[in-house]
Amino acid sequence: MSALPEVDPLLQRMGEELTAWLDRTQRTDPAVVGIHTGGAWIAERLRDQFLPDAPLGTLDIAFYRDDFAQIGLQPGVRPSELPFSVDDRHLVLVDDVLMTGRTIRAALNELFDYGRPASVTLVTLVDIESRELPIRADILGASLVLPPGQRVKLTGPTPLQLILNPVAKP
Repeated sequence: MSALPEVDPLLQRMGEELTAWLDRTQRTDPAVVGIHTGGAWIAERLRDQFLPDAPLGTLDIAFYRDDFAQIGLQPGVRPSELPFSVDDRHLVLVDDVLMTGRTIRAALNELFDYGRPASVTLVTLVDIESRELPIRADILGASLVLPPGQRVKLTGPTPLQLILNPVAKP
C-alpha cells in the first residue's frame, strides 16, 4: 500500500460533496453529529467550514456496542451531547473509519433512542472494506486496502492525520 492520504484535501472534497448532496436531496436545516473521537473531530471541521449554521452534537456509543460485554467499559467514555431535538431532523452522522459497520449500527441505535430523525446521511473519512453489516457511507473520503495485520487510525485533533497501527492481538 502506498502512503495514506492527507486528511485536509479529503475533508475539502467531502464538504463540497456533502453540501451538494444536501441540496440535491433537499435536506434542509441539518444537524451534524460526530461519533467520538475521530468522527467528532471531522464533524466539527466539516460543520465549521461548510455548514456553519448547523448545530453540532457528539455521540459516545460505547454502551451501544454489541461487543460491550466482551470489551467492557473503555477508558474515556463520555456522555453523548445532542443539544437539539433529533425528531424530524435531517442528521449528518460522521465517523472517521468505517470497517465492520458495528460502530455505525450502535450510533443509529443511540440516535433513535433520542427520537426519530427525518433522515441520516452517513459521512466517513475512510472505508476499510471488511464489512460485517450492510452499511455504506453516502459521502466518503477514501477507500483503503490495508496490509494484513494493520489498522488505520485518525490522530488529532490538530493536525488531523491518518496513521497505520498493528492490529492488537487478543
